[in-house]
Amino acid sequence: MSAYESDLLRLLDERGYVHQMTDAAGLDALAARQIVPGYIGFDATAPSLHVGSLVQIMMLRRLQQAGHKPIVVMGGGTTKVGDPSGKDESRKLLTPEMIRDNIASIRPVFENLLRFDDSETGAIMVDNDEWLSALGYVELLRDVGPHFTINRMLTFDSVKLRLEREQPLTFLEFNYMILQAYDFLELARRYECRLQMGGSDQWGNIVNGMELARRMEGRELFGVTTPLLTTADGAKMGKTAAGAVWLNEDQLPSYDFWQYWRNVDDRDVGRFLRLFTDLPLDEIARLEALGGAEINAAKVVLANEVTSLVRGDEAARSAESTAATTFAGGGAGEDLPTIDLAPGMTFVAALTAIGFAASNAEAKRKIAEGAVKLDGETVSDPTLPARPGRLSLGKKRHGILT
Repeated sequence: MSAYESDLLRLLDERGYVHQMTDAAGLDALAARQIVPGYIGFDATAPSLHVGSLVQIMMLRRLQQAGHKPIVVMGGGTTKVGDPSGKDESRKLLTPEMIRDNIASIRPVFENLLRFDDSETGAIMVDNDEWLSALGYVELLRDVGPHFTINRMLTFDSVKLRLEREQPLTFLEFNYMILQAYDFLELARRYECRLQMGGSDQWGNIVNGMELARRMEGRELFGVTTPLLTTADGAKMGKTAAGAVWLNEDQLPSYDFWQYWRNVDDRDVGRFLRLFTDLPLDEIARLEALGGAEINAAKVVLANEVTSLVRGDEAARSAESTAATTFAGGGAGEDLPTIDLAPGMTFVAALTAIGFAASNAEAKRKIAEGAVKLDGETVSDPTLPARPGRLSLGKKRHGILT
């Protein structure tokens, strides 16, 4: 039996989302007696979020499934500053127009995973630029500044890491934690938001916001963080040799997205089914227990379920069909990535253009290893002009050269 009374904490706990909580008993009691508005912030640094953000989006989905209200905060204001958490260097600053375009591009993924309506538990999306850009600098220093000490700010991992490596941390970035703390206070004022959730690297920022609201207005707020999400081999979730696994179709074809999940490590299958699908826990336990080659059937279920949630049912069906055609029949499914060959384009250039290699050097290395084939024949000379056919890298990556 779960130790929690509320559906919310029971659901988050059973599916493996909880790393730290600020006051588990207090949040449990609150969620058991009333609807809790809770938020997660997402900075708009690119036209799409990637798989590393999916666990946070799924937390908002769980919040809504448990009968509470998700608030998606797009960081139109904080993106102008840049979060130093987990970063080795300063983030490239974007124009307001680029940030607006990114937010518009990101929104559809949330619409696939959350219910946006006017009900008490309907999700809402807000942009923190609305209140942050309206703040006067002197006003912020006077009202909020006294509640932060430089001594304490220097103890946060996001700051300590950069200073220990003797890498520059700009005053602009140093202010990020103050702005995020202010976000929590402003959301509590506007929407009665009581909960902030986020990755484990956001713990300090979340606690800052709770402290600020308590000191300024006596509000009691709560925080929950998820474990740092890595794959079984220790790699950061959502990173591959070919680049980030983007959630948007424009940035990554659905077939490649499906393949990412189909090819996860055997040891990750159960955990990912709990975090990223709505399958019942007993069904997940059955799939997780499959051994040998049978675990591949569980991976297909994982790929179908996640692709269906993020991209839609049709995208999942099409990707599975393409995989079956490609692997079982040796054919060329319609969803395979395709490029048109330019005159004289080499196999090295083709590998990088289709996304199978991140650089020409990596493409040459793959060819030297004998991992590249065209229509089943090994490509041995990287300088040869590529010709039309089915290009394969290893057993799992396939594309069409036309």
